[in-house]
Amino acid sequence: MTAAMMEKQDPLDILNRAFLLNYPKEAARKFETMLPEEAAFILNEQPLHILTPVWNNLAPGVSDSCFLQLREEVAADLLMALDARLGAVLLSRFDQEQREYFLNLLKESAAKELRELLSYPDNSAGRLMGTNIIAFNRHITIADAIAQLKNQKIEALHHLYILDDNMCLCGQIDMQRLVLADSGRTLSSLSVPVTAYVTALDPQDEAIEKLEHHRVGSLPVVDGNNHLVGVIHSADILDAIKENLASEIQTMVGVSKDERANSTSVFAVRKRLPWLEINLLTAFLAAAVVGIFEDTIARFTALAIMLPVVAGQSGNAGAQALAVTMRGLTLREITPRDWIKVTLKEAGTGVINGSAIAVTCAAGVYLWSKSPGLSLVIAVSMVISMTIAGIAGALVPIVLKRVGLDPAQSSSIVLTTVTDIAGFMSFLGIATLLSSMLTPG
Repeated sequence: MTAAMMEKQDPLDILNRAFLLNYPKEAARKFETMLPEEAAFILNEQPLHILTPVWNNLAPGVSDSCFLQLREEVAADLLMALDARLGAVLLSRFDQEQREYFLNLLKESAAKELRELLSYPDNSAGRLMGTNIIAFNRHITIADAIAQLKNQKIEALHHLYILDDNMCLCGQIDMQRLVLADSGRTLSSLSVPVTAYVTALDPQDEAIEKLEHHRVGSLPVVDGNNHLVGVIHSADILDAIKENLASEIQTMVGVSKDERANSTSVFAVRKRLPWLEINLLTAFLAAAVVGIFEDTIARFTALAIMLPVVAGQSGNAGAQALAVTMRGLTLREITPRDWIKVTLKEAGTGVINGSAIAVTCAAGVYLWSKSPGLSLVIAVSMVISMTIAGIAGALVPIVLKRVGLDPAQSSSIVLTTVTDIAGFMSFLGIATLLSSMLTPG
């Protein structure tokens, strides 16, 4: 920014922008004491790199009111910049019409990702919760909280939920205590621990049990990062019980889209056989890789004995990475947007684990074969194949989810192909390059 441009800017705007940039949490607390129109007037004028960290620290309810006051282009850019999970939580608190309005402002890929995060599996707690919630940071005063509740036009509220500085649920306050307490006190001085809560992906039965066991009228719902996403009320449970009864009747007469333990053999074959055929084709592909090195294997027969070791270790490494990534996708700890972070983590894990296994494996092979060359070959190939397997275990389910396929159904087959080819190619390829160090026979 040039000196001339700086002179044209209002000094107050410069100070505001500096404050928002350097103290986003404190700025968020200040916005929570303002009318939504006043807060949005300031936020509308901020560049995205300043707006986003402030928004990440705004409490639910306040952020909702402010978001509705933002200009279309600002709202769309903000949704694109926010972590997908936080964007989905924000949109979930609007009605269907408003939600679709904002989603239609986004690129198709971003809107699709948010729609997936906005949907919860059948029989999950997320299907029961109401998303019209209000929560405040623990450091604001009672006077500011009551003023904001009036701004939000809240008609009935039994508990006020309290968030820590990381926007995680940390307590609750009974409304009667709130209105009777000294207005100058902070909310943290009245807050008590939350006795019961569920995550959005917990079974509905668990939510019902906790409501009954703890004798509470409402149950907060959090995501995988302990961010408040909704509340389940006792009345919602009654509706869920009715729906579950209807669902059980449908299951009894065989109305199901997926295979169950009591499904017919014909149904099971129709579901399983296509994937078995695909698996056969991928097995032939892995066998073709081995065939490329047929001459090398014929000269050094010990390689054939070691092949299953390399393939098995890379397969196990890939399966571990796949399991962790699948769990993250299922619990919404990660989204396809996080692919770089997840891939780098699994690549690093593969290098370290591969190096450790390579040392052990090389020592064992040397004791068995007395061949330094074979020990070196298997050590190097172990590091390479386990690193590739870790990367594949992270990328395969993410890519499949991105293209609209079910990662749970097809990831293992694709991963098996990748790990087998990586194991065979690295081991036999390195053996061919270092054939002068191997002993024929």
